[in-house]
Amino acid sequence: MTELTPYERLGGERGVRELVTRFYDYMDSESDAAGVRALHAKSLRASREKLFLFLSGWLGGPDLYLQRYGHPMLRRRHLPFAIDTAMRDQWMRCMNKALADMPIDESLRQKLAQAFRATADHMRNRPDQDADTALRIFPGK
Repeated sequence: MTELTPYERLGGERGVRELVTRFYDYMDSESDAAGVRALHAKSLRASREKLFLFLSGWLGGPDLYLQRYGHPMLRRRHLPFAIDTAMRDQWMRCMNKALADMPIDESLRQKLAQAFRATADHMRNRPDQDADTALRIFPGK
């Protein structure tokens, strides 16, 4: 007996699309996600599709992103965007809300939240505002 992948446990294509839809709906409507929302195009249509394609393979389903665009190179693709701890946290708030809406068991929700957190943390590519300010005030620290 083989263990189901997170993709299958989430509900396959339908479940992954629902997660992505909920995630971007939160990003588009929550005032505490305004910073991360501003990093995206006015229309979220392309972002929704790319995240769905990526998550499909990342969660153990069909490797749709790889088939269409090649290796995701996540960090490299995100370098043009200023992502600090605040942006990471805004992204995670939206994803955690989307995960909370999903009809999945708590162990999967926690496993996905941890994996998303690690990935979102890896996307940080700018120092935090406060750390940057401290370096200007106290050079060499």
